[in-house]
Amino acid sequence: MFGYTGATMTRKLNKPSPTELPLPFELDPEPLQEKLTAFGGVTPVVQAFRSLGLAESVRRNVAVKERQRGYDEATFVESFVLLNALGGDCLEDFERLRQDPALAEMVGHPIPSPEAGRKFLYEFHEEEKIEGAKQQRLPDQIAYIPEETEPLRGLARVNRDGVWALGKRCPEQRIATVDLDATIIESHKQEALVTYEGERGYQPMLALWAEMDLVLADQFRDGNVPAVMQPLPVARAAFAALPETVTEYYFRGDAACYEWDLMKWLRNPEREGGPSGRIGFAISVPMCSAVREAMGMIAPSSWHACGKELVGEIRECADFTYVPSEPGEQKDSQALRYVGIRIRKQQGELFANGSEALHFAIVTNIWDREARRLVDWHREKAGTVELVHDVIKNELAGGVLPCGRFGANAAWFRLAVLSHNVLTALKRLALPPELLRARPKRLRFQMFYLPGRLVSHARKLILRLVASAADLARQLEARILLTTQPVT
Repeated sequence: MFGYTGATMTRKLNKPSPTELPLPFELDPEPLQEKLTAFGGVTPVVQAFRSLGLAESVRRNVAVKERQRGYDEATFVESFVLLNALGGDCLEDFERLRQDPALAEMVGHPIPSPEAGRKFLYEFHEEEKIEGAKQQRLPDQIAYIPEETEPLRGLARVNRDGVWALGKRCPEQRIATVDLDATIIESHKQEALVTYEGERGYQPMLALWAEMDLVLADQFRDGNVPAVMQPLPVARAAFAALPETVTEYYFRGDAACYEWDLMKWLRNPEREGGPSGRIGFAISVPMCSAVREAMGMIAPSSWHACGKELVGEIRECADFTYVPSEPGEQKDSQALRYVGIRIRKQQGELFANGSEALHFAIVTNIWDREARRLVDWHREKAGTVELVHDVIKNELAGGVLPCGRFGANAAWFRLAVLSHNVLTALKRLALPPELLRARPKRLRFQMFYLPGRLVSHARKLILRLVASAADLARQLEARILLTTQPVT
């Protein structure tokens, strides 16, 4: 009935499956003496690092070694970038890289040991900075933000130099939207403080150049530091990090950015420490009773559909009049625009909190866009800086802090940020368009994890990769595009 004869069925039943047989080889107990590597495709990361001139920038800006012996600072920084690129998320993973027979020869220097990496990070910590910040608190304050050590500031300058170098190679990108956001990194270390969500951890802040996927500035913070506390220094550092090729500026933030020092700075065309001229911004507004009352005055006919609606929900927006009473508001300054957002259930159902509608609002100095377009533009932040937070914490090493020393953890996080930017430079300068939005996990699978063999021939080292023709072509093209004089 099924087309098989009895003889055929007997032969098939008697033939063993390959999965029932022993493995067809013997394991040689002697280790292989040839120089093989599991990471033959990672060299473009190193080339991107060097092509941006970051080694020279480290030499100028980061000085932590007192003796000439051992690894120099640039070797340490490049090694941390390699660790992040290859998926390491703790200092002990340096040992795995050291065990790769050919990796050190491919990059031209040995990989530091976990202990050497730990001592390097310790050089970024100064207990005096912590105590000084505690002493400067007001009597009713608990949280504080320590001043950064000189090595940490130097590492920030290295990242800025990398942004400038890449910006010069992409001069067509003249618009910069800075997205500012904080995130929580959970930590069970004794020194970690309790966050607003109730667990121990840290709460670093990032400022992202959205169009280029580059982190412009970061600030490492204790877990109990609210995001609304002093966002201006991070925003100012971000705009200062933009290359001179940028001519049009924007800013987006959540309710933590509804802070008057920051908003006054954004509104001032002659702002200190930033670009002159207009910065168009949109910031979420905390929903206090006065804002709710003002939104309650919106006429029913003024609400218009906006944004992508979820199933069973109606999303609407409308302009409304609101005059804040904060002392920072100047009477002679340009009026700000407030846009309300209302979300309702289609069938008249209630939300989980018992309300008929959810209300939100944003404040902006942009008057020439329709409200719905403005709301959509502001919401794009969820796909930029929030996505980068996820990448740095979960696909790079930023989410697993190495120790209890605040400055060392700040350096570890900043090195993860630098690694993200190096990978962004690699994608923009040397990889095909389909990999422009690739996350680190995909880059490892597609490029970095290629087995290879180092061969010495005619006094040259030659890397032979076990790869398809397409993979080899991509590696060769990346090498050609990145092997240029560093931008200075």
